[in-house]
Amino acid sequence: MPSIPDPRHLHQGREIPSEGYCDQPYIVRTDDGAWLCAMTTGPGVEGAPGQHVVSRRTRDQGRTWEEAVPLEPGDGPEASYAVLLKVPTGRVYAFYNHNTDDLRQVKADDPPFAGGYCRRVDSLGHFVCRYSDDHGRTWSARRYEIPQRRTAIDRENADHGELLYFWNVGKPFLLGGDALVSLHKVGGFGDGFFTRSEGVLLRSDNLAFEPDPERLRWETLPEGEVGLRAPAGGGPVAEEQSYSVLSDGSIFCVFRTIDGHPACAYSRDRGRTWSPSEYLRFADGRPVKHPRAANFAWACGHGRYLYWFHNHGGRFIPEHPRRRTMAYDDRNPVWLSGGVEADSPAGRVIRWSEPEIALYDDDPFIRVSYPDLIEEDGRYFVTETQKEIARIHELDPGMLAGLWGQFEPPEVAREGLLLELQADLPPAVAMPRLPELVRRQRTSPYGTEDLRQGFSLELVLNPGGLDPGRILLDSRTPDGRGCCLRTAEDRTVEIALNDGRTENRWACDPGLLQAGRRHHLVVIVDGGPRIITFVVDGRLNDGGEDRQFGWGRFSPHLRGAPGAEQARLADLEALRIYGRALRTSEAVGNYRVWAEGR
Repeated sequence: MPSIPDPRHLHQGREIPSEGYCDQPYIVRTDDGAWLCAMTTGPGVEGAPGQHVVSRRTRDQGRTWEEAVPLEPGDGPEASYAVLLKVPTGRVYAFYNHNTDDLRQVKADDPPFAGGYCRRVDSLGHFVCRYSDDHGRTWSARRYEIPQRRTAIDRENADHGELLYFWNVGKPFLLGGDALVSLHKVGGFGDGFFTRSEGVLLRSDNLAFEPDPERLRWETLPEGEVGLRAPAGGGPVAEEQSYSVLSDGSIFCVFRTIDGHPACAYSRDRGRTWSPSEYLRFADGRPVKHPRAANFAWACGHGRYLYWFHNHGGRFIPEHPRRRTMAYDDRNPVWLSGGVEADSPAGRVIRWSEPEIALYDDDPFIRVSYPDLIEEDGRYFVTETQKEIARIHELDPGMLAGLWGQFEPPEVAREGLLLELQADLPPAVAMPRLPELVRRQRTSPYGTEDLRQGFSLELVLNPGGLDPGRILLDSRTPDGRGCCLRTAEDRTVEIALNDGRTENRWACDPGLLQAGRRHHLVVIVDGGPRIITFVVDGRLNDGGEDRQFGWGRFSPHLRGAPGAEQARLADLEALRIYGRALRTSEAVGNYRVWAEGR
């Protein structure tokens, strides 16, 4: 691959070796200073025979890796979806699914599976663990089964609870001397693979200090017959629960649904009971949008958190011909939101910032998922997988500071500022030259050079009408090359970019703009992932209830927007043009400065 001048690109990461298929590259820091990674891997595809769990160590943050150590052999029954927990003694536990009975099929309660059976058998059987007392160099000679209390979802499965269906991607954690391990109970297999699911916690009050695994005590939480489910009125799927412990000892849980939104709940009694599930919301109250994909939250210390999600409303639609897979699509790019703790009548809660693009691949069909977060010496790293390649990436500290800084006093972004006009704008202005997006390679093989550059337009709209077609900024030449901002249908503002060969357009979300009101807009053209975003009055557009996506892709062949030397202006109170893609946090900060000073 040629050099890619964008640290967010997946190819900038450090690869974690695997056998082909690879999933859940989860890491703990061991007491000898190494990073220990557990991974589900195998020579086939996900769920194929040969799938098993291995671990690897690295002492240089993923630049080099020691040889893989199998926790289970590749020629045995399926072993899958390991998660790691290091206890205060330094011992590391690995918890995972094991198809101990070597079943080759399971009853499907909702065919299309041929003959009424599902032949994928990696999400059933026995939940087990092994341990390492030498920082992951070797593992215990035997595995130990972890008992699960059967609940209604188990007894109602096609095997009436005699066979348990489950898996897990949630990281275990310690709280007040207890070890808590996530588990996702499955009610059936069929359309969409898992047809019904809910989350529970397995609690051990002595795992943190008991050396003999035979003497570990376990109970299944929450109490009663029902685990963590989707909010009232939601679908039957509530899975891949991710847990964070707050500073007051409360537990925050976020999980995926098939409703187009992630759900969340809080426990104030160490998982015994939970608040009613609700859809996750940003700090301003808007519901977060997310498809049927992993969405994880991590505690980062000092009352700060990070949240990984995909920022669109992909849903399970029963009447759609691709209903089985479509809800799992569009896991690229990855977005991060920053969280900070706040008080509520019930206890501490997390307020979530407007998000940023953190990782992406040029191929929109690549799925990026099942991450882990590692902090070392004040630096933050994430792992991820596309099911064939797993990598480690260091997160940009400036991006993280901006996410958390959205809750602090704002300031105007100055880096890359090309033009700034305030009050009494002229009808025309010299148009700064916007950066190129792609160009011809200047050395062999003389093809496309992707510059990964971008630009941003910030404007304050005058009160007035929003009739479609009103020009706000227009730098186009007579043949259409350049950049144009204008009002469009449904009370929106649209940007059009034209290089003489290719034209792309994208508009803000419908219904946000009101005639007679001043509005602050930032249009960000990001040449890394080739995505256009709108931040309207400090809110990143996510499509709302009108469309699945609030952000839009533009063509990889768009060379830029080279327009006229002069740009026409109308109905604007202020204008800034930047020769780079602003971060969402910078756009929010610019809005807050304007809003607080108007």
